[in-house]
Amino acid sequence: MDHSNAHLMEYNSAEGEQNVTALSLTHQENDHSAGSSENVIHNKQHHQQSEYYKKLGEAIKNYNEVILFGPTTAKVELFNTLKTDHRFEDIKIEVQQADKLTENQQHAFVKEYFSPAKSNN
Repeated sequence: MDHSNAHLMEYNSAEGEQNVTALSLTHQENDHSAGSSENVIHNKQHHQQSEYYKKLGEAIKNYNEVILFGPTTAKVELFNTLKTDHRFEDIKIEVQQADKLTENQQHAFVKEYFSPAKSNN
């Protein structure tokens, strides 16, 4: 995940399957009109980011275990947002740094993270 895109992958360990859903947020880069102050633009971007994290949280609340990974600080920001919400108290959420990955690399990362061999360690 990053600040504008998240790929939600559901891993079924019994079947080794992954279902992938992409959630994305598009920042409106052209909002820097001459009449807008930096403060107004910053507040709008902050609101868009909050809405993005809220949508991700709605999807995450349906799971028992979640791994947040990606190349930016967005995963940590989302984690910090979620841990202040009591609805996520019983969900195991872990954050791991990862480089920018291809779709196949993302699938492999998730499969390795949730593999039964990891659970035995």
